[in-house]
Amino acid sequence: MNRLHGHGEAVAAFRAALDSGRLHHAWLVSGPEGVGKSLFAMKAALRVLAEGQGKLDAPGIDVPDSHSAARLAAAGSHPDLMRLERLVKETSSTGELARSIGIEQVRGLQRLFSTTASLSPWRAVVIDAIDDLERPAANALLKNLEEPPAHSVFLLVSHSPARLLPTIRSRCRQLRLSPLDDDAMAAALRQALPDAEEEEIAELVRVGEGAPGRAIAFRGLDVAGLDAAMRALVEDGDPTGGRRAALAQSLSLKSAQPRYEAFLTRAPSFIAATARARRGAELAEALRAWERASDLASGAVRLSLEPQSVVYELAGILAGLAPRARDAA
Repeated sequence: MNRLHGHGEAVAAFRAALDSGRLHHAWLVSGPEGVGKSLFAMKAALRVLAEGQGKLDAPGIDVPDSHSAARLAAAGSHPDLMRLERLVKETSSTGELARSIGIEQVRGLQRLFSTTASLSPWRAVVIDAIDDLERPAANALLKNLEEPPAHSVFLLVSHSPARLLPTIRSRCRQLRLSPLDDDAMAAALRQALPDAEEEEIAELVRVGEGAPGRAIAFRGLDVAGLDAAMRALVEDGDPTGGRRAALAQSLSLKSAQPRYEAFLTRAPSFIAATARARRGAELAEALRAWERASDLASGAVRLSLEPQSVVYELAGILAGLAPRARDAA
């Protein structure tokens, strides 16, 4: 399993709870997408299972790859570990994932808890991400959290904990993972992309904004070109609509879906960076633009909005921040 970079405070908090012998049964691991929440959750779950077999000398929440628990987990066959995530649609030939984690998947946890643990007293469940549970599945999970089986630990990954059922949040101890600093980002990217040149690593550190997973997803998508297009909109506006139309057309093709999704991520971040350089009324205007862009971008894929219209509207929000656009208003 890959090394976890950064997140020392969260690692120390989990280890302290584990070492105390009073480990809370449910942990909500939250933070921005791509910062390593899934890796943290898997490592934490595996550490609990491995220590159930005997005390480890390994630091943090790491488990040596040579450990039997680690080998079983790597093969996807650890009998005391279950991971819930969105499944590939049965009708998909391209690996498209289902929109949610269904109730039948949560009910499948009973297979884990209906028998005695195999390798130690402990059993662990990782849900990646808890945000993806449909409401009936969330209610089914709540029963496990309200009356947890003995020696069980739940690691729940969340990108937006505020959207979860309050009853789920209240039964979890929360660990928030923050964006990585540039040094940790570079180290994580060098590990994940051993073939990358240092110039590319530096560019990915810049666009990843503390999230290695996001940076890796941006690789090869010419994010610098997207940034240049957004910069032109913010600096020069788009009085004829030509820039908006060209960008919308280029990102609306089916083959451009990954780049379109990168634009959805980058546009609110670009506006936020613009806002940091403003004061007074201009700052308020930029913050309103950020809110509009964030709401539109966050729902675009989930609600299956038409990409060309979404890009045109987002580009219009960016163009509205240009000096000439403000003067005309």
